Amino acid sequence: MKQDEPIVDMITRFTDIINGLKGFDRKFTNGELVSKMLRSLSEDWNSLRMLIENTKDVNTYLLDELYETLMTYELNNDEINEKIRRSKEEMIEPPKRQITLKSTNDEGSSNTNMSDEELDDLALLVKKLRAF
Repeated sequence: MKQDEPIVDMITRFTDIINGLKGFDRKFTNGELVSKMLRSLSEDWNSLRMLIENTKDVNTYLLDELYETLMTYELNNDEINEKIRRSKEEMIEPPKRQITLKSTNDEGSSNTNMSDEELDDLALLVKKLRAF
């Protein structure tokens, strides 16, 4: 099995190889096929492989049942990994800061009395606040 290869692709490749060998009159028992499939799984699948080998009789375990088990495991494992990835991203993302400016209004003063330099400073402050 190739690294990060979907199990469906691996099953398809495995079936193609077995069918090619059957074309040369090579006969396989169900137990041989199940054993070969389990051996061809990558290290990421070790826990499931060990579970199947220790709880099932590979000589009576049907290849189709193995396929279903592998696909279900991959589906569940992908969902769990996605949840873990999302939670890690949330932990890494820094909390957003909120800044509140207090507004004061002095009687008799207006914004038109502000100098160009003060207006530039105010515009720079607003740009920095929007960047948050």
